[in-house]
Amino acid sequence: MRPAPDEALQVRAAPDEALQVRAAPDEALQVRAAPDEALGIRPAPDETALLVRAATPADLAAIAALHSRARAAYHRARFPDTPFDVLAERARRHDAWSRDLDRGDTPALCAARHGAVVGAASYRHRADDHRPAVTLHQLHVDPGHWGTGVGLALHHACLRAWHAAGFSRAVLDVLWHNHRARAFYTRLGWRPDPDRRPAPDATHLTLTLDLATPPATSAPGAPAPTAPAPAGR
Repeated sequence: MRPAPDEALQVRAAPDEALQVRAAPDEALQVRAAPDEALGIRPAPDETALLVRAATPADLAAIAALHSRARAAYHRARFPDTPFDVLAERARRHDAWSRDLDRGDTPALCAARHGAVVGAASYRHRADDHRPAVTLHQLHVDPGHWGTGVGLALHHACLRAWHAAGFSRAVLDVLWHNHRARAFYTRLGWRPDPDRRPAPDATHLTLTLDLATPPATSAPGAPAPTAPAPAGR
């Protein structure tokens, strides 16, 4: 997927004033990912505590590894005999996330459970017909933690940051054959972008989320996103 916050979230977006995210440097958002039947999320009793925080260079290796595992898992469903979680692939993910963490215009978040990084997301501002829009550049969860609320917690953290920054629309690209991800975003209110219809041989589908509309599902235990002005894997 390309390109996916409570005022206590450590989003360090100072280099990008356009994002206008302000948070205390020593605080973080604690998301309690209790079961959400609407999304089929059933976390184990001892795995409900998630910490969503700003990603740092110290998280790079863990994020690259979980992204590689996630990518291998959803590609394997289509190409079962093709190896994906290999050293070369991990190196590519490592380089891509290294660039994101170095960019001032691409805030990155990670979700930690019992001290281990189990998910990550990043986003960036996009030019969109004079509307303040954002692209969900990445949102990935370690396959061992699929269905336990990690993706939902990251998504809600992004929503809160986007509303705080005043974005009115969000956009993402999802692999056409990644039906699990497509179902996840559909349940959260994302819809195919009518302005970017896929070609017959398209590998990706562009989805959009109207941030002026309340999210389809709220994360249990997490405060609902607030938008001082209408502002979206």
